[in-house]
Amino acid sequence: MGGSGSGGRGGSGGEEEEGGLVLVALSGGPDSLALAAATAFEAPRAGIRAGAVVVDHGLQAGSADVAAHAARQARALGLDPVLVRTVAVGTGPGAGGPEGAARAARYRAFDEARAETGASHVLVAHTLDDQAETVLLGLARGSGPASLRGMAPATGPYLRPLLGIRRQTTHAFCADSGLEPWHDPQNDDPAFTRVRVRRTVLPMLERELGGGVAEALARTAEQLREDSDALDDMILEFVEEICEPAEAGIAVSVAALEANPPALRQRIIRYVVESEFGVSIDRGHTMQVARLVTDWHGQKALDLPGVRVLRVGGLIVFSAAE
Repeated sequence: MGGSGSGGRGGSGGEEEEGGLVLVALSGGPDSLALAAATAFEAPRAGIRAGAVVVDHGLQAGSADVAAHAARQARALGLDPVLVRTVAVGTGPGAGGPEGAARAARYRAFDEARAETGASHVLVAHTLDDQAETVLLGLARGSGPASLRGMAPATGPYLRPLLGIRRQTTHAFCADSGLEPWHDPQNDDPAFTRVRVRRTVLPMLERELGGGVAEALARTAEQLREDSDALDDMILEFVEEICEPAEAGIAVSVAALEANPPALRQRIIRYVVESEFGVSIDRGHTMQVARLVTDWHGQKALDLPGVRVLRVGGLIVFSAAE
């Protein structure tokens, strides 16, 4: 099976060092099992070692058995080492919902496994269908370019070699190879928004619009990612010229922000907040900050999630929220 050919911003995506180790993130489902089998076949030919990390979220009855079965399949394929990690999934209002909390716990386990084994990368089995679902959900939520650009083929140590492959291909690969994947019942539970998109919305769009919708959404993500990367490169060069240190934060020139088109101005604001304070602000908050530039009439400081913003003369001053 072939993968996506392009690399992502901030990722490596290049050839591994001779004898280096990569880990496959294996759930036991069709996509990750197909990726594990393909990696086990290709890795020795590329001169690298391949192992697997299996995460048990403990959210379903029998999850430990599922994880143990996936680990046995990985070893049977020749992957080594094979790690099984049980995680505690957070709850409560700050956990980001059950899907977000499970994802955060899973990626923490991946990071720990990579550090423990010295692996250079973790291979994740997102497919073209996952990409299409991500873009469609972003459209429905009005999330803007950051969401519509979808998942990159490479993000730091995480590689997604199946982003150009349809889910039906991984299922067929497992059947043709005699592999027995686990089918997660949550993938059929309409209580989850992504499942409704997968089972109802995308098939309806394919049926009504004549097919090719998933591929078109994936192409849209790739195009937006290219545009977004180019704008980010421009901002990286520009932002150092218009920023200066401020007490407990950073200050940005009002004149420089005002001289830029709205799209760049708002992107600069989001970049400064995220890079300095590790906070992602939504469009509503971004527009509130922009009005300190374009509609200034003595407003008080803005207390946004994780950051305080105040106009002082010709500067917009960003500081950590108290």
